Amino acid sequence: MRGARHATWAACAMAAALTATACGGGGASGSGVDGVVSASWGDPQNPLEPANTNEVQGGKVLDMVFRGLKRYDPKTGEAKDMLAEKIDTSDSVNFAITVKDGWTFSNGEKVTARSFVDAWNYGADLRNNQRNAYFFGYIDGYTALHPDSGDPTATTLSGLKITGERTFTVKLSQKFSTWPDTLGYAAFAPLPRAFFDDHAGWLAKPVGNGPYTVDAYARGSQMSLRRWDGYPGSDKALNGGVDLVVYTDNNTAYTNLLAGNLDLVDDVPAAQLKNVKTDLEGRYINTPAGIIQTLAFPYYDKAWNAPDGAKLRTGLSRAINRQQITDTIFQKTRTPAKDWTSPVLGTEGGFQDTLCGASCEYDPAAAKKLIDEAGGIPGGQMKITYNADTGSHKDWVDAVCNSINNALGEDQACVGNPIGTFADFRGQITQSKMPGPFRAGWQMDYPLIQNFLQPLYYTNASSNDGKWSNKDFDRLVDRANAESDTAKAVALFQQAEEVLRDQMAAIPLWYQNGSAGYSHRISNVALNPFSVPVYNEIKVA
Repeated sequence: MRGARHATWAACAMAAALTATACGGGGASGSGVDGVVSASWGDPQNPLEPANTNEVQGGKVLDMVFRGLKRYDPKTGEAKDMLAEKIDTSDSVNFAITVKDGWTFSNGEKVTARSFVDAWNYGADLRNNQRNAYFFGYIDGYTALHPDSGDPTATTLSGLKITGERTFTVKLSQKFSTWPDTLGYAAFAPLPRAFFDDHAGWLAKPVGNGPYTVDAYARGSQMSLRRWDGYPGSDKALNGGVDLVVYTDNNTAYTNLLAGNLDLVDDVPAAQLKNVKTDLEGRYINTPAGIIQTLAFPYYDKAWNAPDGAKLRTGLSRAINRQQITDTIFQKTRTPAKDWTSPVLGTEGGFQDTLCGASCEYDPAAAKKLIDEAGGIPGGQMKITYNADTGSHKDWVDAVCNSINNALGEDQACVGNPIGTFADFRGQITQSKMPGPFRAGWQMDYPLIQNFLQPLYYTNASSNDGKWSNKDFDRLVDRANAESDTAKAVALFQQAEEVLRDQMAAIPLWYQNGSAGYSHRISNVALNPFSVPVYNEIKVA
């Protein structure tokens, strides 16, 4: 997620924009500690405001440009103190936070308590229309600053109080025992005064406090990040920078990697998985990640929100041959889903490998019976919408549709509906324009069961793109968040997940491994539990 040669970079940007090929690679980007890594990327949906970025591509940049109070360990995912010197609470409602001394933004401004408080107030304010505003919803005063209807009646969150240059307090509206563990998410990053004083200028060239700075960005082409030598953290960049090159086809990125024109691809195309180990001679990574792929539904469309909808969705789930798809298309880099979270949580963290049960097992006869009993597919045909530029989505969407069509004995009951770019795809989702089911991959923001459930399925949650709503689910989530005993909280979240299962709010497809391939000129390459390259640890030969 974050001392270029500007003339050369501009030429490369133009070439990349026109041909989707990369410049750099080889020896063109230097070597050793000053060498620059070239990596595949996709344009983010929104400008890179921390509270307005809730998708993977923008998140990659934020993870390089910002550091928050917490950081998730790149190996274990554990939330560890970063800028937090300490976070104290005696009741899981009132928290006293002390920011470490010695931290600055890359423009020299000190990181203080105000850097966080101003950023969080901005992110929560309805007038700023931030996609991640919901993450501030537990702080007292949120409903006044971000009402469900009407205009805000406040300008700041009443639950935030600055008590010193490096200290502030947070009052939540309810108990949330694991709230500090959420603070590694990018929405909670601090912001410098430049963000507020010259917002347009900051958006054109974001300034953060992480190990990299933004050197240049041409939308649709490339973003260049360079190591910040003044970075005070212990996780300094071991390379000179990263050039994130935009590709609209990950097969092209993979071809450029093999040709030596690109250093890193963190989305190996499904079509290449059977060859990747041979092609890359050991320079291939395949590790479990906190990612699940689902089919979401447009509940704002009455056709897909009928009384027998749960039966219809369960029938569709049973019509999908997950094992065959993950074995043949994904070469076992995916695992058929058995719940709505991820195995990386572990059973203590809430993962349940028997939750979905028969509802996620392939049975074409049972599938057809359920779908027929529910009145059939609305309109006689369902279109699964997906973005065509990344993720090999066409391959699996076509396979899912073939599986459903075979179960129903029809050729066109299910068809794929490609959208050209991820940005356009997300734009249509946020405008509630989906004509039917759509792909909904979720990469965890932080390793808690809460993060797999609440942002996606709670009423009006930030990433509840299908607008599903269920009072029983909401009530159980609220109780879980208020529980100070972690084990009891997890158990309540699991009960909420049972509601998801009973209603088949979304169809779980498979858990995803992180996969990446890299060139001979880089080493020390790893993916974190979020399936994002640990860019700052990459070394250039």
